[in-house]
Amino acid sequence: MVGGLACLLAGCASVRSTVHFVPAASERGSAKELSVPPSRLDPDRYFVPEDAVVRLVGPQMTCTGTLVDEDLVLTAVHCLVKRGPHAEFTRELVAAGDLRIELGGDYLPWGYVGVASIVSLTSPEDGKVCGERGGADDLAILVLPRKVVGVGVMTPREAPPVVHELLEPIGFGRCTLSGDGIRRQEREGGRVDWLTAESFQMSASICPGDSGGPVHAHGSPEVVGVVSLSAMDADDKTTNVSRMVRVDAYRGLFDRARHLADNAPSSELPPVACAR
Repeated sequence: MVGGLACLLAGCASVRSTVHFVPAASERGSAKELSVPPSRLDPDRYFVPEDAVVRLVGPQMTCTGTLVDEDLVLTAVHCLVKRGPHAEFTRELVAAGDLRIELGGDYLPWGYVGVASIVSLTSPEDGKVCGERGGADDLAILVLPRKVVGVGVMTPREAPPVVHELLEPIGFGRCTLSGDGIRRQEREGGRVDWLTAESFQMSASICPGDSGGPVHAHGSPEVVGVVSLSAMDADDKTTNVSRMVRVDAYRGLFDRARHLADNAPSSELPPVACAR
């Protein structure tokens, strides 16, 4: 890292670190608390459709999420699990109260909202969360304590992705060589290489912190997939092989989240089993 930084400061044309196929989450570090309460959000603010893409701040990681309804945020489950002593992903969820949703796509958020509950896929054998290592089942929905009105949403697409379809991700990630601070970025995407019943593979320029972000067709407000894994390097301009989770394969998860947001008792709703 030191050698790479020195090369960058010396004016090297291209500096890349070793490529690793890892979950595209970002370590939180010391995030500063926001001071703008939801009650002071300006209802006359001008919004763009991409404002539905929000930043998720947790105890150990930061990720990206998408408002798929005014009180539901879609993201990746590996962003929401506790980390072990060696930073490994466990199968235990963090407390919903330890999560914060930041609103706005520029360098400073204009508001925030907490999280009431987490809806994830669980194993029928032991009842624990699954999908924590990325790929199939790496999907979760956050139920908010209040509706976020006026921002807009990106709805899940019912149709599955298609091989050779051109798709693009959006996220709040930042690579080592990124030239600016943390803000919402429309990433360079690529065409779908292949797909399984639960996920698909494509090329995309993914950075740490993009996990959980939406994958959509250009010009479309519909979410086709969620960023899960990527062979990231230090450059946010290069496209590398990336694994995305299909949202059309997990309709039961959306149904459960909607019922919980509408105050249905959790005990009366059947759990949503892992696909693998």
